[in-house]
Amino acid sequence: MCQYGRSGESTTLAQLLNGGYVSGPEKMARQVLVVLTSLGNEADARALVTALVEDRLIACGTLLSGARSIYRWEGRVHDESEVVVLLKTDVAHWDALRAAVERRHPYEVPELLALPVEHGLERYLTWLTGEVAG
Repeated sequence: MCQYGRSGESTTLAQLLNGGYVSGPEKMARQVLVVLTSLGNEADARALVTALVEDRLIACGTLLSGARSIYRWEGRVHDESEVVVLLKTDVAHWDALRAAVERRHPYEVPELLALPVEHGLERYLTWLTGEVAG
């Protein structure tokens, strides 16, 4: 297990990510997630993001059209255009967001990857956490 901390003290990475010696904007940043998913078209992406914002599971979603995914599915290689979607939320909403995406996403096995945020503009982080807290 990796140990981090001040001289003479020991802290695990999990403790650091959950607050440890971090305070202020850095602690707030570590509660924020950027969640990645992809959908087959803009209409499906827009519908999913709109529902998640309305349910306050995400503060916002960014749709990146024009992506191309090459992947193996059911023994065949596929080459498809997709819309990549970046969902911004906080750690407290991860379980509900995951469940909502699984329920609403049209893919049988949707891509859903949560990436922790290490740093961010304090005003943005405050806005983001306030939007999902309501």
